[in-house]
Parts: sequence; C-alpha cells; structure tokens
Amino acid sequence: MHYIHSGCSLPVGSFAARAADDPPGPITITHSGAQASITGGSPRFTGAVRIDPLFQSRAPSRLSGGLVTFEPGARTAWHAHPLGQTLIVTSGRGWIQQCNRERQEIAAGDVISIPAGVKHWHGATSATGMTHIALQEALDGKNVDWLDQVTDEQYGKQ
Repeated sequence: MHYIHSGCSLPVGSFAARAADDPPGPITITHSGAQASITGGSPRFTGAVRIDPLFQSRAPSRLSGGLVTFEPGARTAWHAHPLGQTLIVTSGRGWIQQCNRERQEIAAGDVISIPAGVKHWHGATSATGMTHIALQEALDGKNVDWLDQVTDEQYGKQ
C-alpha cells in the first residue's frame, strides 16, 4: 500500500501527531568531531580506551550512544544496564562475557543485544583492537551500574 501526502502535517491519529500547541523541535545534526573524546579510565576500564560521545538523550527519548575504541587487551569493568544495551561492532575483534557464562568472540558487523540488568563486560581481544557503537537507555537518569574490575584471570579465561 502506498501513501501520498502533500504536506508536512501528519494525519489525525498518527502515532507522531502532536497537539498544535506542542510543535516538534527541528532535526539536529551533530557533526563528527564536534564533541571531545574522553579517555576511559579506571575503575570503569582497564587498558587504553577512547570514548567518542555520539549523542545524549533528549526528552522524551532516553537513548544515548557512544563510539568506544579498545586497544588490544583493553576492556570494561563488569557492569549492567537498567534497560539493557545494544552494541554494534564496527571494526576489529573483541570479547564479551555475561556473568557465569562462557566468554564469546565478537567481530565487525556483529550486533549484540544485552538484556536489562545482565552483569557483563566487553572489550578487545588480547591481540586485536575493537571498536563498537554502544546504545543504551536511561532509567531515572541512569544508564549503567559499574561494578568490579575484570581481573586478568577472568579476561584470559577461555
């Protein structure tokens, strides 16, 4: 079925229709490099990690995102997200592990869905760097609960 609409207003009853006194804001563009990179430091990370913020949530949305680059051997601490997290691996190879589960390899093109409240860590392999886009929603203003560092023994465990 095709819809032809000659104006910019949405039909009455549309999920995106707004009241006349509540007009939508404009589309915004944040250009690459407009936000400063952040170094991922202890106690949230081990090794060389760079975080490039992509966007922060703007109400009514709760979604935020960042591009995270891990050098070989670098990783997050154990953590959980109150509403879950989605990772999109854009380059390299990495590892992810859920608490009490086997470590799994992830690679460029993989999409990883982490359910709400699941304790996990992720990062590069010991020999190869990895970059991913991390997307998560905030609950009551908080999008992550940071926990203990991943030990070298836990990281190296097959």
